[in-house]
Parts: sequence; C-alpha cells; structure tokens
Amino acid sequence: MLGATILWLTSVYHSLAGNGPLLLLGLSIALILDYIYPFHSSILLKIHPVHTCYVLASKLVKPYASRLYGVLLALTCLAVHTAPVIVLLYLTWSAKDFLGLVLWLLLTSWFLKTSFSIRLLVEIALKVQSYASTNDWLRARIWAQQLVRRNVFQLNNEQVLSATIESLAESLVDGIVSPILYYPFLGVLGPYIQRLINTLDGVVGFKTPELRDQGWFSAKLDTLINYVPARLAAIYIILSSMILGYDWRNALRIWLRDHSKTESINAGHPMSAIAGALRIRLVKPNHYSLGSPLESIKPKHVVDAIKIILLSTMIHLTLTCTIITLSL
Repeated sequence: MLGATILWLTSVYHSLAGNGPLLLLGLSIALILDYIYPFHSSILLKIHPVHTCYVLASKLVKPYASRLYGVLLALTCLAVHTAPVIVLLYLTWSAKDFLGLVLWLLLTSWFLKTSFSIRLLVEIALKVQSYASTNDWLRARIWAQQLVRRNVFQLNNEQVLSATIESLAESLVDGIVSPILYYPFLGVLGPYIQRLINTLDGVVGFKTPELRDQGWFSAKLDTLINYVPARLAAIYIILSSMILGYDWRNALRIWLRDHSKTESINAGHPMSAIAGALRIRLVKPNHYSLGSPLESIKPKHVVDAIKIILLSTMIHLTLTCTIITLSL
C-alpha cells in the first residue's frame, strides 16, 4: 500500500514538473507568449487565475474576521485554483501519447505565462517616463497608478517617479524572480501558487483594522515565499549595475544600509539596491526613505531602472535554465 502510494505521488510530481527538456521548452513558450500577448482582455482576462483569485478572495472577505477565517479564506482560494490544474496536468501527462504531451506542454506554458509579467511591466513604466518627459503629469499619474498601490494623485512629480521605480524593483521580485525561481523544482505549480499567494496578499494582506487579522496568514505566506527571491533580486540589481555602468558600489552600500528600513522585510532589498545604483533617494511619505539624494529623480531614471530590471531578468533566466540543464 505504501509502495503504491509513493509511486502514485511520484507520478503526480512528474506530471507537474515534467523533465528537463520539457521544462526548458515550456519556459521558452511562456516567454514568447508574454511578449506577444502581454495584456489580457475579454475571456482571457476572465479566466486568468490572478483575476479569478482576486474576485473569489474579494467575495470571501469579511471585515474584522478572525485569523482562523483568514487561514480558511486563503486555503479555499488556493485549493479552488490548484486542484483543477493538478488534475489537468496529471491526466494529460498520464495519457502517454503525443496529443497528451502536446496538451500538457500547452497547459504548462499557459499557466507559467500567467504567473509572471515582463513586457507589460516595462511598457507601463515606459508610459510613465514618456508622459513625464513631456510634462504631461496627469497621464503619467494615470499610468503610474497601474503599478502603485498608494494614491499617486496625492504625490508630487518626483514622488510619482519614485513610486514607479520602487514598483519596478518590487515587481522584479514578486512578478519575475520569485515565480521563475520555483519552476525548476516544482514545475509550473510552483510559480502558479506563488502568483496566487501574491494575489491573496494584495486583497487581504493589509494592516487596517478591518483586515489585520484575516490578512495575517496570506501576508505571512507572501513574505515567506518571496524571502529568498527578494535578496536574489538585490544581488541581480547590483550585478546588472556593474555590467551596465551604473554605481554598483553605491548600490551595494545602500542595500546593506537601508534594506531594513521598510515595514516589509522583503521590499527594502531590491528597492534600496536600485536606489543606490541610480544614486537617488526613493521616498514613500511617512513610511520610508531609501538611498541618498546624490541626484534628483528625473524621467530618465525610470529608463535606467528598466534597463537594470531587464538585465536582472536575463541573469535570473540564465541561472534558471542552468539549473534545469544541470538536472538533466
């Protein structure tokens, strides 16, 4: 009985993780999909797991609910979204024929694609930079608000640029490095669950009186799953700054000095590193100040930040592919 159970669990694991060549192919297809179709709309938006998880969690939220309710809320959303994926991957993998393999690969690529967003992140940030460069700060704020939680219409112009750069650095962690990091080890289910947890944190993970207790579990999960990726991202930023000719020494110094100044134990790592690399100060009013204002923030710094984020992404993808290749 135990042997049969182990064999079945092994089969389930392989249906989720596949093998080295298929992992590399799935990642390649997902990256191509992200490039050619970065923005979801219509039916593809309605079935996007981030959207459906957000909607379900929003419907389940009860103001001032307990921590236990918050645990049940998170586990319910995770179970509802992961169970069908596991079943689909297991059935297609178990078919052991060409059609089943093709369906498995398409499913893997699609769900992996929904777990990260590279082109859309860059395009939104470029919109902010473009409109800020022409002093069209209304449109710059409209686009920045798509990246930033805080109300950018209450910020001055430099703070809008600061918030955009901060969001680029944070998104490098939870939108790129973190999901892709888990892919070689857990297959598509790793990135998929990371994205669901990040979505739950975005719904209930706030320290307001209404959400503090029920959002505690989702916030802790998000902190845990992004702990290593946040620190990896800071290292990538410093390496990218060195390659691109930015102030990597200052990036290292500011990272070591300021990474603990944010309330989140993860967010300060990539943000302080990029602040140092660009020789600017990133400020969230009444919350934190990262870096030294060796230069005032200009629209060009958004482009500089994008360059660092893209090279950091390339370094991370190279490392991920190397890990997969070494496992062959």
